Amino acid sequence: MAKFDSFVVFAEMRTGSNLLEAALNSLDGVTCHGEAFNPALIGYPNRKDLVGVSKAERDADPLVLWQAIKAQDGLNGCRYFHDHDPRMLAVFVNDPKCAKIVLTRNPIESYVSLMIARATGQWKLGDAKHRKASKARFDADEFEAHLEGLQDFQVTLQNALQRSGQTAFYIDYEDAQSVELLNGLAKWLGVEAQLEKLPDSLKVQNPEPLEAKVSNFPGMEASLARLDRFNLSKTPNFEPRRGPGVPGFIASEAGLLYMPMRPAMDAPIRDWLAQLGPLEESFSQKTLRQWKRRHTGHRSFTVLRHPLMRAHLAFSAVLNWDNMLETRAVLRQSYKLPIPAEGDAIAFGAYAEALIAFLGWLKSNLANQTSLPVNALWATQSAQLQGIAQFALPDMLLREDRLTEDLAFLAHSAGIEAPEFAQIDGDTAPIKLADIWTPDLEAAARETYTRDMMQFGFGPWKA
Repeated sequence: MAKFDSFVVFAEMRTGSNLLEAALNSLDGVTCHGEAFNPALIGYPNRKDLVGVSKAERDADPLVLWQAIKAQDGLNGCRYFHDHDPRMLAVFVNDPKCAKIVLTRNPIESYVSLMIARATGQWKLGDAKHRKASKARFDADEFEAHLEGLQDFQVTLQNALQRSGQTAFYIDYEDAQSVELLNGLAKWLGVEAQLEKLPDSLKVQNPEPLEAKVSNFPGMEASLARLDRFNLSKTPNFEPRRGPGVPGFIASEAGLLYMPMRPAMDAPIRDWLAQLGPLEESFSQKTLRQWKRRHTGHRSFTVLRHPLMRAHLAFSAVLNWDNMLETRAVLRQSYKLPIPAEGDAIAFGAYAEALIAFLGWLKSNLANQTSLPVNALWATQSAQLQGIAQFALPDMLLREDRLTEDLAFLAHSAGIEAPEFAQIDGDTAPIKLADIWTPDLEAAARETYTRDMMQFGFGPWKA
């Protein structure tokens, strides 16, 4: 039984996909049908149809063309770039009988080649005597956009294959010019035919080194030097993903929707919303969609809180809430946090040190490295917002320390005459953060909530 019944070459412009297609088409029984799902053309320039399917028919239903391609004799496939018909990506990825060939190239090489091709209008070269010469001019912003597009698509593709338990045949631009490697690709595809030599119908267009192809090469070197090639500045994130938390949303008949992130300022914001009209709560996603349809012009919001205050309120909940009994026991016994025995209150003088220990444990917990799950009380606001965004993005991110101004602006944007919100102290814990604050607490919070600090621009809680 054949290993594959079709194939797709995932590539990009100027990665050598024309050369690879020519090599595949040199194998008996293998046909690559060009850029079959390029929105601007069908297969190749100046074609009105491909394997009996017109461009209009393909645009109406791309599966019609794909089924026609697969129905041809032998092993058939096409080339697919990141900006081709997005309806086909899932079709390719979800079909284990469709072989995935991933062709890559050094992104600066592909960028320079693309600039030269655009300048000369020459996208293929069959004979060196017809070669058109030109130099590319490097543009840093354009290259970064080029690089980001390539990387995003490669990550999307890789993750999709991993989730479906598949693997691809990865091949680089230079490797595509190796007969031995191309014959290895043929074996992987389950094709008996082998190449004896590379196809001579196409030639490498710009074989010179980059220095000879770029008019502002020194400037390019300087620009590339500042790129974070190894993503050294990225903050690792292993925190489990969260759901949107729709049942906790609070809506006012006036058309405002509050999407709280625990521990939330529910009481004062609920009171403020209630002055605008009756409240509606305990939503499902279905009933919330219905509410949105009924309230044209609605506005949604959530409130950001400083990470140190969040950690303080979460720790206070751990110490005092009845439903945290097991959590307290685990933190005390397994992680040796200085938490008093049941029935005893923590001493005022010991609170700051215990909160620093809790923040140290939180750093491991948020990285999914402890036996306890990440509780919504101390999850990062980044993760909570990503969860909310699975249903709908809030219109505004308000700040706890300026709610009076932010709520007034929110209401004004919705055309609502809103009552004044009296700014209150959101610290509802028995021991107040302002009374036990130390620089060490500030440093511990910044170390634990690095991502939130960077993402939302938080400075010190106590400036």
